[in-house]
Amino acid sequence: MNISSSFRLWRFTFRKCLSRRLQGDTCDRYYCSKSSSTDQTRVVQLKNKLACGPSFQDFIKSSTSDKSVDVLKYLSVYFETYGCQMNVSDTEIAWSILQKAGYSRTHELPEADVVLLVTCSVREKAEQTIWNRLKHLTALKKRCQKHKPLLKIGVLGCMAERLKTKLLEQEKLVDVLAGPDAYRHLPRLLSLAYGGQRASNVLLSLEETYADVMPVHQTPEGHSAFVSIMRGCDNMCSYCIVPFTRGRERSRPLSSILEEVRMLSDQGVKEVTLLGQNVNSYRDFSEQHFICSEGSTQLSRGFKTVYRTKQGGLLFSDLLDKVSQIDPDMRIRFTSPHPKDFPDEVLQLIQERRNICKQIHLPAQSGSSRVLHAMRRGYTREAYLDLVENIREIIPRVSLSSDFITGFCGETEEDHQQTLSLVREVGYNVGFLFAYSMRKYLSKIQIP
Repeated sequence: MNISSSFRLWRFTFRKCLSRRLQGDTCDRYYCSKSSSTDQTRVVQLKNKLACGPSFQDFIKSSTSDKSVDVLKYLSVYFETYGCQMNVSDTEIAWSILQKAGYSRTHELPEADVVLLVTCSVREKAEQTIWNRLKHLTALKKRCQKHKPLLKIGVLGCMAERLKTKLLEQEKLVDVLAGPDAYRHLPRLLSLAYGGQRASNVLLSLEETYADVMPVHQTPEGHSAFVSIMRGCDNMCSYCIVPFTRGRERSRPLSSILEEVRMLSDQGVKEVTLLGQNVNSYRDFSEQHFICSEGSTQLSRGFKTVYRTKQGGLLFSDLLDKVSQIDPDMRIRFTSPHPKDFPDEVLQLIQERRNICKQIHLPAQSGSSRVLHAMRRGYTREAYLDLVENIREIIPRVSLSSDFITGFCGETEEDHQQTLSLVREVGYNVGFLFAYSMRKYLSKIQIP
């Protein structure tokens, strides 16, 4: 029982008790007659009875009793994860928080008391898949109401952030909503849901990195693991929804990253992938002497950004250097980077360290400088090709992969042919190709 419900119950009890004493003619005698000693005695008796009854604090105390908390500790949570590797990492963080709160985890949907979907909003198809899944789960919840009345459904991640009103108030398909920066509040949100409320927290943070939360890694046979090093993105590419759903860039303190990688090494993990929406723009400002350093933003030659130059802090090259020294036999990868953040220092470190994989993901998105300008990518086709040449000069046997979007707003056949020629000229080892998906925030973009 929550505080609001407790107050309503207290108010109802008070009114009911009062009405029994003050109904009819007696009400006039109590409040209008001062001469009758009998009436005054009755008023005193009534006040004594009210004074001896339970107070509002008693109702608050009962609503937060240990019994209600104990019930939640026996609940099982079932996760479904959609989208990128960052959502896989977020699932591990959310589960770590709920595990400490006393929940258990199940990998079988019929055994679940709580179903949590970790969602993606990058493309419309991903959202539609989750909408269909929510409708199926809601129908399942109604069918199981008799023998599983405690079943709750929650949506976490980017879709919760972008469509909070529609999910919670219009469609009413979920009991709990938690944005990417609100996983710490999951135990409280679930408690509210079991108290009969629809609970949500989708506030974005300028500081949250979950640095003190040690994820519960669910790795196949323990061979590999994802380690989140930063969250959010400042690039504001015109086609991307990440800055709206995950907020501004903030990096996790280097010390906590190293601690997690050491723990994984001790567990026998052989490969670690460093994660971030713009992983190679990592910059740790957690220590005062780091902030006072003179290093400024280091960019690839010919690239620019839309945000102000950042000063001080430990850079991605510093992190990569430290991580690669923890275990010489542990392979190190990172994703997803931006081409602008590949200064020579990073490339030379990749070449020098045996355990840093000689594989770089280099998202181009388009081979047309005109389309790249409309996408606000901060580089031209020529600058991108110069970067590829520089990478191959420093790391001769490097393997390159890339992302491409086709059908962007205003893209012509000539623009598309330039993208195809870029693919042929670079000769990527792997490519990830996507049709452009219009997003609500980005519907008015035009190519000049």
